[in-house]
Amino acid sequence: MVEYIKRGKKDFFKNRFFNFIFRNEKFVFVLRVGVALLFFYAIFMGFYDTSKENIFTKAVFWGIFWPFFIVTSLPIFGRIFCGICPHGFLGKYISKIGLKKKMPKWLQNRFIGVMLLVLGWWGVYYIMPGVYRTPFGTAMLFLVMTIVAFVFYFLYRDMSYCKYICPIGTALRGFGKLSFTWFGSYNTACSECKTFDCAQSCPYGLSPFNFNKKQSMDDCTLCMECTHSCEALRFQFVKPGHAIYQKFKTLKAEVWVFILILAAIPVSMAFHHGLGRSNVGDEMIWVKTAAYFQTFIDFGSIDAVGLFAFLYAMFFSISAAVVGMWFASKILKKDFNTVFYTLGYAFAPIFILASMAHAWEFFLTGNGARIVEGLAWGFGLHVDVEPFAKRGDAWLSIFHLFRWVAVVWAFYILYRRFAFIDASKIRKILAYPFAALLIFFFIGINIYRAYIIDTYGRKPMHHGAMHQSNHAPHNKVIIKNETSLLYLQPRGTKQALAKG
Repeated sequence: MVEYIKRGKKDFFKNRFFNFIFRNEKFVFVLRVGVALLFFYAIFMGFYDTSKENIFTKAVFWGIFWPFFIVTSLPIFGRIFCGICPHGFLGKYISKIGLKKKMPKWLQNRFIGVMLLVLGWWGVYYIMPGVYRTPFGTAMLFLVMTIVAFVFYFLYRDMSYCKYICPIGTALRGFGKLSFTWFGSYNTACSECKTFDCAQSCPYGLSPFNFNKKQSMDDCTLCMECTHSCEALRFQFVKPGHAIYQKFKTLKAEVWVFILILAAIPVSMAFHHGLGRSNVGDEMIWVKTAAYFQTFIDFGSIDAVGLFAFLYAMFFSISAAVVGMWFASKILKKDFNTVFYTLGYAFAPIFILASMAHAWEFFLTGNGARIVEGLAWGFGLHVDVEPFAKRGDAWLSIFHLFRWVAVVWAFYILYRRFAFIDASKIRKILAYPFAALLIFFFIGINIYRAYIIDTYGRKPMHHGAMHQSNHAPHNKVIIKNETSLLYLQPRGTKQALAKG
Protein backbone atom coordinates (compact mmCIF):
# COMPACT_ATOMS: atom_id res chain seq x y z
CA MET A 1 0.00 0.00 0.00
CA VAL A 2 1.28 3.45 -0.95
CA GLU A 3 0.22 6.30 1.34
CA TYR A 4 1.68 9.16 -0.70
CA ILE A 5 2.44 9.70 -4.36
CA LYS A 6 3.56 12.74 -6.32
CA ARG A 7 0.84 13.09 -8.91
CA GLY A 8 1.38 14.20 -12.50
CA LYS A 9 -0.21 17.28 -14.02
CA LYS A 10 -2.69 15.26 -16.07
CA ASP A 11 -3.89 13.24 -13.08
CA PHE A 12 -7.47 14.25 -12.22
CA PHE A 13 -6.82 13.32 -8.59
CA LYS A 14 -4.30 16.15 -8.31
CA ASN A 15 -7.13 18.64 -8.74
CA ARG A 16 -9.08 19.14 -5.50
CA PHE A 17 -12.44 19.37 -7.23
CA PHE A 18 -12.06 16.17 -9.27
CA ASN A 19 -10.41 14.39 -6.36
CA PHE A 20 -13.48 15.24 -4.26
CA ILE A 21 -16.17 14.17 -6.74
CA PHE A 22 -14.39 10.95 -7.73
CA ARG A 23 -12.76 9.82 -4.47
CA ASN A 24 -14.55 11.40 -1.50
CA GLU A 25 -16.36 8.38 -0.07
CA LYS A 26 -19.15 10.34 1.59
CA PHE A 27 -19.91 12.44 -1.49
CA VAL A 28 -19.83 9.45 -3.85
CA PHE A 29 -22.02 7.44 -1.49
CA VAL A 30 -24.61 10.22 -1.25
CA LEU A 31 -24.55 10.61 -5.04
CA ARG A 32 -25.13 6.89 -5.57
CA VAL A 33 -27.93 6.84 -3.03
CA GLY A 34 -29.56 9.82 -4.72
CA VAL A 35 -29.37 8.21 -8.16
CA ALA A 36 -30.73 4.93 -6.77
CA LEU A 37 -33.66 6.70 -5.09
CA LEU A 38 -34.49 8.54 -8.31
CA PHE A 39 -34.25 5.26 -10.23
CA PHE A 40 -36.59 3.31 -7.98
CA TYR A 41 -38.98 6.20 -7.48
CA ALA A 42 -39.35 6.44 -11.27
CA ILE A 43 -40.14 2.71 -11.43
CA PHE A 44 -42.68 3.08 -8.61
CA MET A 45 -44.38 6.01 -10.30
CA GLY A 46 -44.57 4.03 -13.54
CA PHE A 47 -46.81 1.50 -11.80
CA TYR A 48 -48.57 3.98 -9.52
CA ASP A 49 -49.69 6.30 -12.31
CA THR A 50 -49.87 4.59 -15.70
CA SER A 51 -51.63 7.47 -17.42
CA LYS A 52 -50.13 9.83 -19.98
CA GLU A 53 -50.04 12.47 -17.26
CA ASN A 54 -47.05 10.64 -15.78
CA ILE A 55 -44.23 12.25 -17.71
CA PHE A 56 -41.79 11.63 -14.86
CA THR A 57 -40.94 7.95 -15.47
CA LYS A 58 -40.11 8.45 -19.15
CA ALA A 59 -38.16 11.63 -18.41
CA VAL A 60 -35.88 9.78 -15.98
CA PHE A 61 -35.15 6.73 -18.12
CA TRP A 62 -35.45 7.96 -21.71
CA GLY A 63 -34.47 11.55 -21.04
CA ILE A 64 -31.72 11.53 -18.42
CA PHE A 65 -30.11 8.11 -18.12
CA TRP A 66 -29.70 7.07 -21.76
CA PRO A 67 -29.35 10.01 -24.19
CA PHE A 68 -28.35 12.78 -21.84
CA PHE A 69 -25.97 11.04 -19.46
CA ILE A 70 -24.66 7.78 -20.91
CA VAL A 71 -24.21 8.85 -24.54
CA THR A 72 -22.68 12.20 -23.54
CA SER A 73 -20.38 10.93 -20.79
CA LEU A 74 -18.95 7.94 -22.71
CA PRO A 75 -16.67 9.80 -25.14
CA ILE A 76 -15.59 12.18 -22.37
CA PHE A 77 -14.99 10.20 -19.17
CA GLY A 78 -15.56 6.65 -20.39
CA ARG A 79 -17.94 4.31 -18.59
CA ILE A 80 -18.29 6.61 -15.59
CA PHE A 81 -22.03 5.87 -15.53
CA CYS A 82 -21.27 2.36 -14.28
CA GLY A 83 -19.70 3.96 -11.21
CA ILE A 84 -23.07 5.38 -10.11
CA CYS A 85 -25.38 2.77 -11.65
CA PRO A 86 -28.03 1.72 -9.08
CA HIS A 87 -27.63 -1.93 -10.07
CA GLY A 88 -23.87 -1.96 -9.55
CA PHE A 89 -24.08 0.17 -6.39
CA LEU A 90 -26.54 -2.16 -4.65
CA GLY A 91 -25.08 -5.23 -6.31
CA LYS A 92 -21.84 -4.84 -4.37
CA TYR A 93 -23.73 -5.20 -1.10
CA ILE A 94 -25.87 -8.06 -2.38
CA SER A 95 -22.76 -9.94 -3.54
CA LYS A 96 -21.21 -9.68 -0.08
CA ILE A 97 -24.10 -11.61 1.47
CA GLY A 98 -24.71 -13.81 -1.57
CA LEU A 99 -23.67 -17.34 -2.45
CA LYS A 100 -20.46 -16.22 -4.22
CA LYS A 101 -20.61 -19.01 -6.80
CA LYS A 102 -18.56 -18.95 -9.97
CA MET A 103 -20.75 -18.16 -12.96
CA PRO A 104 -21.18 -21.21 -15.25
CA LYS A 105 -19.19 -21.18 -18.47
CA TRP A 106 -22.28 -21.05 -20.66
CA LEU A 107 -23.36 -17.83 -18.96
CA GLN A 108 -19.93 -16.24 -19.28
CA ASN A 109 -20.85 -15.03 -22.73
CA ARG A 110 -20.84 -11.29 -23.38
CA PHE A 111 -23.06 -11.75 -26.40
CA ILE A 112 -25.95 -12.40 -24.00
CA GLY A 113 -25.86 -8.80 -22.84
CA VAL A 114 -25.21 -7.51 -26.37
CA MET A 115 -28.25 -9.31 -27.79
CA LEU A 116 -30.44 -8.20 -24.90
CA LEU A 117 -29.51 -4.63 -25.80
CA VAL A 118 -29.89 -4.98 -29.56
CA LEU A 119 -33.02 -7.15 -29.69
CA GLY A 120 -34.69 -6.75 -26.32
CA TRP A 121 -34.23 -3.00 -26.26
CA TRP A 122 -33.88 -1.55 -29.75
CA GLY A 123 -35.57 -4.37 -31.62
CA VAL A 124 -38.67 -3.98 -29.48
CA TYR A 125 -38.47 -0.20 -29.89
CA TYR A 126 -38.91 -0.48 -33.68
CA ILE A 127 -41.18 -3.52 -33.80
CA MET A 128 -43.56 -2.55 -30.99
CA PRO A 129 -42.91 1.18 -30.50
CA GLY A 130 -45.73 1.66 -28.04
CA VAL A 131 -44.30 -0.71 -25.41
CA TYR A 132 -41.60 1.55 -24.00
CA ARG A 133 -43.45 4.81 -24.61
CA THR A 134 -45.79 4.27 -21.68
CA PRO A 135 -44.93 4.75 -17.99
CA PHE A 136 -46.03 1.18 -17.26
CA GLY A 137 -43.97 -0.36 -20.09
CA THR A 138 -40.89 1.62 -19.08
CA ALA A 139 -41.28 0.73 -15.40
CA MET A 140 -41.82 -2.96 -16.20
CA LEU A 141 -38.69 -3.09 -18.36
CA PHE A 142 -36.44 -1.64 -15.67
CA LEU A 143 -38.11 -3.62 -12.87
CA VAL A 144 -37.45 -6.89 -14.69
CA MET A 145 -33.86 -5.83 -15.39
CA THR A 146 -33.42 -4.96 -11.72
CA ILE A 147 -34.79 -8.29 -10.46
CA VAL A 148 -32.60 -10.24 -12.88
CA ALA A 149 -29.55 -8.19 -11.89
CA PHE A 150 -30.12 -8.71 -8.15
CA VAL A 151 -30.59 -12.47 -8.60
CA PHE A 152 -27.30 -12.71 -10.48
CA TYR A 153 -25.50 -10.56 -7.90
CA PHE A 154 -26.75 -12.87 -5.14
CA LEU A 155 -25.76 -16.06 -6.94
CA TYR A 156 -22.41 -15.19 -8.49
CA ARG A 157 -19.20 -13.51 -7.39
CA ASP A 158 -17.06 -10.78 -8.93
CA MET A 159 -20.07 -8.78 -10.16
CA SER A 160 -20.41 -11.24 -13.04
CA TYR A 161 -23.75 -9.76 -14.06
CA CYS A 162 -22.06 -6.49 -15.03
CA LYS A 163 -19.52 -8.31 -17.18
CA TYR A 164 -21.75 -10.70 -19.10
CA ILE A 165 -25.48 -10.14 -18.66
CA CYS A 166 -25.93 -6.38 -18.29
CA PRO A 167 -27.37 -5.08 -21.60
CA ILE A 168 -25.09 -2.06 -21.62
CA GLY A 169 -22.04 -3.52 -19.84
CA THR A 170 -20.10 -4.69 -22.89
CA ALA A 171 -21.27 -1.69 -24.92
CA LEU A 172 -19.93 0.78 -22.36
CA ARG A 173 -16.70 -1.19 -22.05
CA GLY A 174 -16.16 -0.99 -25.81
CA PHE A 175 -17.21 2.60 -26.44
CA GLY A 176 -15.32 3.70 -23.33
CA LYS A 177 -12.10 3.18 -25.30
CA LEU A 178 -12.86 6.40 -27.14
CA SER A 179 -12.71 8.58 -24.03
CA PHE A 180 -9.95 10.99 -23.11
CA THR A 181 -9.35 9.38 -19.72
CA TRP A 182 -7.30 6.44 -18.53
CA PHE A 183 -7.44 4.70 -15.18
CA GLY A 184 -4.23 3.02 -14.15
CA SER A 185 -1.39 3.27 -11.67
CA TYR A 186 2.04 4.78 -11.14
CA ASN A 187 4.32 1.97 -12.30
CA THR A 188 7.27 2.94 -10.12
CA ALA A 189 5.19 2.52 -6.99
CA CYS A 190 3.51 -0.69 -8.14
CA SER A 191 6.80 -2.38 -9.01
CA GLU A 192 7.69 -2.48 -5.32
CA CYS A 193 4.21 -3.45 -4.08
CA LYS A 194 3.77 -6.80 -2.35
CA THR A 195 0.30 -6.43 -0.81
CA PHE A 196 -1.82 -5.74 -3.94
CA ASP A 197 -4.39 -3.83 -1.92
CA CYS A 198 -6.03 -2.35 -5.03
CA ALA A 199 -6.82 -5.81 -6.41
CA GLN A 200 -8.15 -7.03 -3.06
CA SER A 201 -10.49 -4.05 -2.78
CA CYS A 202 -11.85 -4.28 -6.35
CA PRO A 203 -15.45 -5.59 -6.30
CA TYR A 204 -14.97 -6.94 -9.82
CA GLY A 205 -11.90 -9.01 -9.02
CA LEU A 206 -9.65 -6.92 -11.28
CA SER A 207 -6.00 -5.96 -10.91
CA PRO A 208 -5.69 -2.21 -11.54
CA PHE A 209 -1.90 -2.36 -11.24
CA ASN A 210 -1.88 -4.42 -14.46
CA PHE A 211 -3.96 -2.04 -16.58
CA ASN A 212 -0.94 -0.17 -17.91
CA LYS A 213 0.95 -3.35 -18.75
CA LYS A 214 -2.05 -4.91 -20.51
CA GLN A 215 -2.94 -1.59 -22.19
CA SER A 216 -6.52 -2.36 -21.25
CA MET A 217 -8.76 -1.40 -18.33
CA ASP A 218 -10.60 -4.74 -18.60
CA ASP A 219 -14.06 -4.46 -17.03
CA CYS A 220 -13.20 -1.50 -14.82
CA THR A 221 -16.36 0.53 -14.14
CA LEU A 222 -14.50 3.49 -12.62
CA CYS A 223 -16.23 2.87 -9.29
CA MET A 224 -13.01 4.15 -7.63
CA GLU A 225 -13.30 1.69 -4.73
CA CYS A 226 -9.66 0.68 -5.17
CA THR A 227 -8.45 4.28 -4.83
CA HIS A 228 -9.32 4.22 -1.14
CA SER A 229 -6.87 1.39 -0.52
CA CYS A 230 -3.82 2.87 -2.27
CA GLU A 231 -2.59 6.28 -3.40
CA ALA A 232 -0.65 4.90 -6.37
CA LEU A 233 -3.75 4.79 -8.59
CA ARG A 234 -4.49 7.60 -11.02
CA PHE A 235 -7.30 8.76 -13.27
CA GLN A 236 -5.48 10.51 -16.06
CA PHE A 237 -6.28 12.84 -18.92
CA VAL A 238 -5.09 11.41 -22.27
CA LYS A 239 -5.69 12.08 -25.95
CA PRO A 240 -9.19 11.08 -27.15
CA GLY A 241 -9.21 7.43 -28.16
CA HIS A 242 -5.86 6.74 -26.52
CA ALA A 243 -6.90 3.21 -25.53
CA ILE A 244 -8.13 2.21 -28.97
CA TYR A 245 -4.78 2.97 -30.62
CA GLN A 246 -2.98 0.47 -28.39
CA LYS A 247 -2.28 -3.20 -29.02
CA PHE A 248 -4.44 -5.13 -26.58
CA LYS A 249 -6.27 -8.43 -26.39
CA THR A 250 -9.27 -7.88 -28.61
CA LEU A 251 -12.76 -8.82 -27.51
CA LYS A 252 -15.11 -10.18 -30.17
CA ALA A 253 -18.23 -8.89 -28.43
CA GLU A 254 -16.87 -5.33 -28.43
CA VAL A 255 -16.39 -5.29 -32.21
CA TRP A 256 -19.83 -6.76 -32.76
CA VAL A 257 -21.44 -4.25 -30.44
CA PHE A 258 -19.96 -1.44 -32.57
CA ILE A 259 -21.54 -2.95 -35.68
CA LEU A 260 -24.88 -4.01 -34.20
CA ILE A 261 -25.53 -0.78 -32.31
CA LEU A 262 -24.62 1.20 -35.42
CA ALA A 263 -27.20 -0.84 -37.32
CA ALA A 264 -29.81 -0.71 -34.55
CA ILE A 265 -29.70 3.03 -33.92
CA PRO A 266 -28.23 5.39 -36.57
CA VAL A 267 -28.91 3.16 -39.58
CA SER A 268 -32.36 1.92 -38.48
CA MET A 269 -33.39 5.46 -37.60
CA ALA A 270 -32.13 6.74 -40.95
CA PHE A 271 -34.28 4.09 -42.64
CA HIS A 272 -37.43 4.28 -40.52
CA HIS A 273 -37.46 7.82 -39.10
CA GLY A 274 -35.59 9.53 -41.92
CA LEU A 275 -36.13 8.01 -45.35
CA GLY A 276 -39.35 6.29 -44.34
CA ARG A 277 -40.95 9.57 -43.32
CA SER A 278 -40.06 11.39 -46.52
CA ASN A 279 -42.67 12.06 -49.19
CA VAL A 280 -41.29 9.11 -51.16
CA GLY A 281 -41.08 6.87 -48.10
CA ASP A 282 -43.54 4.40 -49.62
CA GLU A 283 -40.95 3.59 -52.29
CA MET A 284 -38.36 2.39 -49.78
CA ILE A 285 -37.62 -1.34 -49.86
CA TRP A 286 -38.53 -1.95 -46.20
CA VAL A 287 -41.89 -0.21 -46.67
CA LYS A 288 -42.63 -2.24 -49.81
CA THR A 289 -41.55 -5.45 -48.07
CA ALA A 290 -43.86 -4.70 -45.14
CA ALA A 291 -46.74 -3.98 -47.53
CA TYR A 292 -46.13 -7.27 -49.35
CA PHE A 293 -46.14 -9.39 -46.19
CA GLN A 294 -49.17 -7.55 -44.82
CA THR A 295 -51.22 -8.88 -47.74
CA PHE A 296 -51.20 -12.36 -46.18
CA ILE A 297 -49.93 -11.87 -42.59
CA ASP A 298 -51.80 -10.06 -39.83
CA PHE A 299 -49.07 -8.29 -37.85
CA GLY A 300 -51.51 -7.06 -35.23
CA SER A 301 -49.86 -4.50 -32.96
CA ILE A 302 -46.45 -5.03 -34.57
CA ASP A 303 -45.12 -2.15 -36.67
CA ALA A 304 -44.32 -4.06 -39.86
CA VAL A 305 -42.46 -1.12 -41.42
CA GLY A 306 -40.36 -0.71 -38.28
CA LEU A 307 -39.65 -4.45 -38.23
CA PHE A 308 -38.34 -4.56 -41.80
CA ALA A 309 -36.48 -1.27 -41.49
CA PHE A 310 -34.66 -2.80 -38.49
CA LEU A 311 -33.99 -6.09 -40.31
CA TYR A 312 -32.71 -4.40 -43.48
CA ALA A 313 -30.49 -2.10 -41.39
CA MET A 314 -29.03 -5.14 -39.68
CA PHE A 315 -28.54 -7.04 -42.95
CA PHE A 316 -26.89 -4.18 -44.84
CA SER A 317 -24.64 -3.12 -41.94
CA ILE A 318 -23.45 -6.63 -41.08
CA SER A 319 -22.92 -7.43 -44.77
CA ALA A 320 -20.87 -4.29 -45.31
CA ALA A 321 -18.67 -5.06 -42.30
CA VAL A 322 -18.19 -8.79 -42.99
CA VAL A 323 -17.83 -8.64 -46.78
CA GLY A 324 -15.45 -5.68 -46.59
CA MET A 325 -13.24 -7.35 -43.99
CA TRP A 326 -13.32 -10.64 -45.92
CA PHE A 327 -11.92 -8.99 -49.04
CA ALA A 328 -9.39 -7.12 -46.86
CA SER A 329 -8.23 -10.41 -45.29
CA LYS A 330 -7.78 -11.96 -48.74
CA ILE A 331 -5.72 -9.01 -49.94
CA LEU A 332 -3.64 -9.03 -46.76
CA LYS A 333 -3.36 -12.85 -46.87
CA LYS A 334 -4.27 -13.00 -43.19
CA ASP A 335 -6.80 -14.94 -41.17
CA PHE A 336 -10.26 -13.34 -41.42
CA ASN A 337 -10.82 -13.30 -37.64
CA THR A 338 -7.48 -11.59 -37.05
CA VAL A 339 -8.29 -8.87 -39.57
CA PHE A 340 -11.92 -8.47 -38.53
CA TYR A 341 -11.33 -8.15 -34.78
CA THR A 342 -8.16 -6.09 -35.08
CA LEU A 343 -9.53 -3.52 -37.52
CA GLY A 344 -13.17 -3.63 -36.39
CA TYR A 345 -12.46 -1.21 -33.55
CA ALA A 346 -12.41 1.53 -36.18
CA PHE A 347 -16.21 1.41 -36.25
CA ALA A 348 -16.52 2.62 -32.65
CA PRO A 349 -16.79 6.41 -33.19
CA ILE A 350 -19.58 6.29 -35.78
CA PHE A 351 -22.42 5.49 -33.42
CA ILE A 352 -21.24 7.34 -30.36
CA LEU A 353 -20.60 10.73 -31.98
CA ALA A 354 -23.61 10.55 -34.29
CA SER A 355 -25.82 9.66 -31.30
CA MET A 356 -24.29 12.36 -29.12
CA ALA A 357 -25.10 14.95 -31.79
CA HIS A 358 -28.67 13.66 -32.03
CA ALA A 359 -29.00 13.58 -28.23
CA TRP A 360 -27.91 17.19 -27.82
CA GLU A 361 -30.01 18.48 -30.71
CA PHE A 362 -32.99 16.55 -29.34
CA PHE A 363 -32.27 17.92 -25.87
CA LEU A 364 -32.28 21.53 -27.07
CA THR A 365 -35.35 21.19 -29.29
CA GLY A 366 -37.64 19.48 -26.81
CA ASN A 367 -36.16 16.73 -24.67
CA GLY A 368 -34.55 19.15 -22.21
CA ALA A 369 -37.90 20.84 -21.63
CA ARG A 370 -39.58 17.48 -21.11
CA ILE A 371 -36.91 16.44 -18.61
CA VAL A 372 -37.50 19.56 -16.52
CA GLU A 373 -41.27 19.14 -16.75
CA GLY A 374 -41.05 15.43 -15.96
CA LEU A 375 -38.85 15.88 -12.89
CA ALA A 376 -41.11 18.66 -11.64
CA TRP A 377 -44.20 16.50 -12.15
CA GLY A 378 -42.64 13.68 -10.17
CA PHE A 379 -42.23 15.94 -7.18
CA GLY A 380 -45.66 17.54 -7.25
CA LEU A 381 -45.15 20.57 -9.46
CA HIS A 382 -46.49 21.51 -12.86
CA VAL A 383 -43.93 23.25 -15.04
CA ASP A 384 -44.24 24.28 -18.68
CA VAL A 385 -40.90 24.90 -20.32
CA GLU A 386 -40.43 26.19 -23.83
CA PRO A 387 -37.75 24.29 -25.80
CA PHE A 388 -34.35 25.94 -25.76
CA ALA A 389 -34.27 25.92 -29.57
CA LYS A 390 -36.63 25.28 -32.47
CA ARG A 391 -36.25 22.61 -35.10
CA GLY A 392 -34.81 24.20 -38.18
CA ASP A 393 -32.74 26.80 -36.34
CA ALA A 394 -29.67 27.37 -38.50
CA TRP A 395 -27.18 27.16 -35.62
CA LEU A 396 -28.29 23.60 -34.82
CA SER A 397 -26.56 22.47 -38.00
CA ILE A 398 -23.33 22.44 -36.00
CA PHE A 399 -24.49 19.13 -34.51
CA HIS A 400 -24.69 17.64 -38.00
CA LEU A 401 -20.93 17.99 -38.19
CA PHE A 402 -20.51 15.42 -35.42
CA ARG A 403 -21.29 12.50 -37.73
CA TRP A 404 -18.62 13.69 -40.17
CA VAL A 405 -16.12 14.08 -37.35
CA ALA A 406 -17.02 10.49 -36.43
CA VAL A 407 -16.36 9.36 -40.00
CA VAL A 408 -12.95 11.07 -40.16
CA TRP A 409 -12.07 9.62 -36.75
CA ALA A 410 -13.12 6.14 -37.86
CA PHE A 411 -10.89 6.39 -40.94
CA TYR A 412 -7.99 7.49 -38.73
CA ILE A 413 -8.47 4.68 -36.21
CA LEU A 414 -8.57 2.19 -39.08
CA TYR A 415 -5.28 3.60 -40.34
CA ARG A 416 -3.73 3.27 -36.88
CA ARG A 417 -5.08 -0.27 -36.32
CA PHE A 418 -3.51 -1.44 -39.59
CA ALA A 419 -0.15 -1.12 -37.79
CA PHE A 420 -1.04 -4.32 -35.90
CA ILE A 421 -1.44 -6.32 -39.12
CA ASP A 422 1.80 -7.86 -40.37
CA ALA A 423 1.62 -7.23 -44.12
CA SER A 424 3.36 -5.19 -46.79
CA LYS A 425 2.51 -1.53 -47.24
CA ILE A 426 1.06 -2.02 -50.70
CA ARG A 427 -1.28 -4.76 -49.44
CA LYS A 428 -2.46 -2.51 -46.61
CA ILE A 429 -3.18 0.31 -49.08
CA LEU A 430 -5.20 -2.04 -51.30
CA ALA A 431 -7.06 -3.57 -48.35
CA TYR A 432 -7.90 -0.27 -46.65
CA PRO A 433 -11.00 0.72 -48.71
CA PHE A 434 -12.46 -2.77 -48.31
CA ALA A 435 -11.91 -2.74 -44.53
CA ALA A 436 -13.65 0.65 -44.47
CA LEU A 437 -16.72 -0.56 -46.39
CA LEU A 438 -19.04 -0.12 -43.38
CA ILE A 439 -17.80 3.46 -42.97
CA PHE A 440 -18.50 4.17 -46.65
CA PHE A 441 -21.94 2.60 -46.22
CA PHE A 442 -22.67 5.00 -43.35
CA ILE A 443 -21.51 7.95 -45.48
CA GLY A 444 -23.73 6.82 -48.34
CA ILE A 445 -26.81 6.57 -46.11
CA ASN A 446 -26.37 10.10 -44.81
CA ILE A 447 -25.79 11.59 -48.26
CA TYR A 448 -28.77 9.72 -49.70
CA ARG A 449 -31.05 10.71 -46.80
CA ALA A 450 -30.07 14.37 -47.17
CA TYR A 451 -30.73 14.18 -50.93
CA ILE A 452 -34.16 12.58 -50.47
CA ILE A 453 -35.29 15.04 -47.79
CA ASP A 454 -34.00 18.08 -49.71
CA THR A 455 -35.54 16.90 -52.96
CA TYR A 456 -38.89 15.47 -51.86
CA GLY A 457 -39.41 16.84 -48.35
CA ARG A 458 -40.91 15.22 -45.25
CA LYS A 459 -44.43 14.00 -44.64
CA PRO A 460 -46.33 16.30 -42.24
CA MET A 461 -46.22 14.98 -38.66
CA HIS A 462 -48.73 15.33 -35.85
CA HIS A 463 -47.03 16.66 -32.73
CA GLY A 464 -49.94 16.41 -30.33
CA ALA A 465 -48.52 13.36 -28.62
CA MET A 466 -45.01 14.70 -28.45
CA HIS A 467 -45.57 17.07 -25.60
CA GLN A 468 -48.13 16.22 -22.98
CA SER A 469 -47.58 19.31 -20.84
CA ASN A 470 -48.74 21.90 -23.32
CA HIS A 471 -51.63 23.50 -21.48
CA ALA A 472 -50.99 26.88 -19.87
CA PRO A 473 -52.10 26.51 -16.22
CA HIS A 474 -54.27 28.87 -14.22
CA ASN A 475 -52.87 30.95 -11.34
CA LYS A 476 -49.36 30.32 -12.53
CA VAL A 477 -46.08 31.91 -11.68
CA ILE A 478 -44.27 32.97 -14.85
CA ILE A 479 -40.49 32.89 -14.84
CA LYS A 480 -38.69 34.28 -17.86
CA ASN A 481 -35.11 34.07 -18.96
CA GLU A 482 -33.25 34.41 -22.23
CA THR A 483 -33.65 30.82 -23.29
CA SER A 484 -36.92 29.54 -21.89
CA LEU A 485 -40.31 30.36 -20.45
CA LEU A 486 -41.51 28.52 -17.36
CA TYR A 487 -45.00 28.25 -15.92
CA LEU A 488 -44.86 26.99 -12.35
CA GLN A 489 -47.70 25.78 -10.15
CA PRO A 490 -48.29 22.92 -7.69
CA ARG A 491 -49.46 19.78 -9.44
CA GLY A 492 -53.17 19.27 -9.07
CA THR A 493 -54.06 22.98 -9.01
CA LYS A 494 -56.10 22.72 -12.18
CA GLN A 495 -58.12 19.82 -10.79
CA ALA A 496 -58.81 21.72 -7.59
CA LEU A 497 -59.93 24.79 -9.54
CA ALA A 498 -62.17 22.65 -11.72
CA LYS A 499 -63.87 21.17 -8.68
CA GLY A 500 -64.34 24.65 -7.23
